[in-house]
Amino acid sequence: MKKVIVLDYGSGNLRSAQRALERVGARVEVTADPDAVLDCDGLAVPGVGAFAACMAGLRAVGGDKLIARRLELGRPVLGICVGMQVLFTAGAEHGVWTDGCGAWPGTVERLDAGVLPHMGWNTVAPPPGSVLFAGIAPGTRFYFVHSYALRSPGAEQLATAGALISWAEHGEPFAAAAEQGALAATQFHPEKSGDAGAALLANWLGTLS
Repeated sequence: MKKVIVLDYGSGNLRSAQRALERVGARVEVTADPDAVLDCDGLAVPGVGAFAACMAGLRAVGGDKLIARRLELGRPVLGICVGMQVLFTAGAEHGVWTDGCGAWPGTVERLDAGVLPHMGWNTVAPPPGSVLFAGIAPGTRFYFVHSYALRSPGAEQLATAGALISWAEHGEPFAAAAEQGALAATQFHPEKSGDAGAALLANWLGTLS
């Protein structure tokens, strides 16, 4: 049974992520203990709320450095919602620029959509070769709650760096998920996406060695 740590840095939604991962067979602990974070088979980084607040919480427990160290070691990390956003170079909210973890290039920006937040079920278009979406039928819907994302015009560097980007649309195309080596992330909430989310988490769990 694979050991997964859900990183506890003051963000909400940690227990629902824990339950969802346990549902697909993981042994899960919610903690920020550095040794546990570095030694586990997989690290999940959920996040809700504002980019700047999540980054402040991460830095307070050294989470940004722990994520970076895991990636240096080739150890799997999964970001969820704002936990995906903070993996990028920066976030721009309400005219305020906040540095992110910098694991991926790109700036998280407000979506150009008539209705925000983007809240509810939406389809995702994964690229060929996606591991996260393996075996998941086209047109499957996942649950989103967000107003900010990596927008299509800002995703060129990420694609050039070799990441596989899955797309969704709300007013404009945005990155709904990304995968590159040990790092994977979803803008939607797999833990709130029923059987579809469970299938995706099981796929991620299957990548853990």
